[in-house]
Amino acid sequence: MELGIGIGWRPEIAHEVEALAGIDWVEAVAENLCADHLPDSLVRLRERGVTVVPHGVALGLGGADRPDPGRLAALAARAELLGAPLVTEHIAFVRAGGPLTASPGLEAGHLLPVPRTWDALDVLCENVRIAQDSLPVPLALENIAALITWPDEELTEGQFLAELVERTGVRLLIDVANLHTNHVNLGQDPAKALDELPVESIAYVHVAGGVEKNGVWHDTHAHPVTAPVLEVLAELRSRVDPPGVLLERDDAFPPARELASELDAIRATLRKAAPPAGPPAPAGSPAPETTAPASPAAAPPIAPTPSVTDAARDRTAVAQTALLSALVAGTPAPAGFDPARLRVQSRSLAAKRADVVAKVAPELPEILGDGYRAAFLAYAGDRPMSGGYRRDALDFAEHVLIAGGPADPVARRELTYWWQDRSGSRPPGRATRLIRAARAVLVGR
Repeated sequence: MELGIGIGWRPEIAHEVEALAGIDWVEAVAENLCADHLPDSLVRLRERGVTVVPHGVALGLGGADRPDPGRLAALAARAELLGAPLVTEHIAFVRAGGPLTASPGLEAGHLLPVPRTWDALDVLCENVRIAQDSLPVPLALENIAALITWPDEELTEGQFLAELVERTGVRLLIDVANLHTNHVNLGQDPAKALDELPVESIAYVHVAGGVEKNGVWHDTHAHPVTAPVLEVLAELRSRVDPPGVLLERDDAFPPARELASELDAIRATLRKAAPPAGPPAPAGSPAPETTAPASPAAAPPIAPTPSVTDAARDRTAVAQTALLSALVAGTPAPAGFDPARLRVQSRSLAAKRADVVAKVAPELPEILGDGYRAAFLAYAGDRPMSGGYRRDALDFAEHVLIAGGPADPVARRELTYWWQDRSGSRPPGRATRLIRAARAVLVGR
């Protein structure tokens, strides 16, 4: 399916996205959509004939566990609600621990790279087949950006993706910004990866911005697209004409004119990098012979996936749990990893947690002021998430209060009331909220 040029739809820029000229399609984060109700902006876009693709971030198909049926059902529901032609997810793991390792479950709060080993590939392929059987439309998977690399990997990124496609028939969502990130952080050549992966399996392409700090590239999606990322896009376009290309922006949203300028830069890059057309045939020469496309029944069969043994899942589970524990719980770095780079990744995960908690609970940075971020990073250093981000916000507030903070008595009262309002077995009723608000005013006098 030809998608064209698109942009990531986010509530913060919904109006700007609707007003942008030349937008053929948009992508929306699946977990941010209600299962039975679409935002008015997406309804209007769909009424205009704009395709909307749900993009999942929490399935964790690269994890050792089999995909959660509830998460799969939720992703399928979003695809049906949107009338989407496909759904997308990531080649990543986002949680570890639990029954396979007889240890507490751990949440990363973000995407982490899977080891490019045969064990991990076997697990991923089985998980992908389970997901494909549960979804009403085709699935495409995205390569992710990485700050760390696993020791003793057995495949390159391109080989890993090619094997995944051959075994499962899954489509690919290639993020050229992530290829650039892995070039800076891990020394991996984007051109080599593009040479090795099956470009004909690309469903669409992501383009996003980032920033380099102290020799590390951070895939922020909050900065303008850089020239090196556009160069990787040009490399890809020189090999294949992708069905769709999409601009991603997740934070620090610029004015609409800057988004339009970045989209224009993407279009210009695609035009310039397109291979030249062949010379026109001489007048009177016979038309070239054409071969009728093979029927679906004549297409080469997908290579069967070897059965995944329990031992492969167990080995993957132990390795991923050890890594995630080091990143979010302060345990020692597993053998073979660079401790300095793990610290960078750990700080990055904590910073992302701080950003998301500030969005789901904006009262916390308002109450704590400039001290919010430092306090949260100190809290997150060795305290894994015990649930979702709303639970994380409550746990953080409780931690601050138990530690005797904040120092300002007014802020402490406000934080106490905020925590009390949200930590009960059920949300307080309107009368309770009014009483607490009145009490806060009286006490603050």
